[in-house]
Amino acid sequence: MINNSNDFYETTQMDGVITFKNKNTTIGFIRFNDNGEVEYIFVNPTFRKQGMAKKLLKLTRKKLGKDLTPQDPISPLGKKLFNIT
Repeated sequence: MINNSNDFYETTQMDGVITFKNKNTTIGFIRFNDNGEVEYIFVNPTFRKQGMAKKLLKLTRKKLGKDLTPQDPISPLGKKLFNIT
């Protein structure tokens, strides 16, 4: 497990999950596998439209050292995040 502090949230990495949380709530998390497939990504509605999902994807790419792909089924928001039309 790795903990990194940011100005307003803590980042935790453990067993295929990266989580952003502050002292009050979970801000968001991403679940992925070693093949670079994103199984699930969630951002608390209060923290949406602040780039949290993109930050989670960036950290996951860096950790795995490879491009990421979403697993099916993919939601409309997921398609937008991964630029899938």
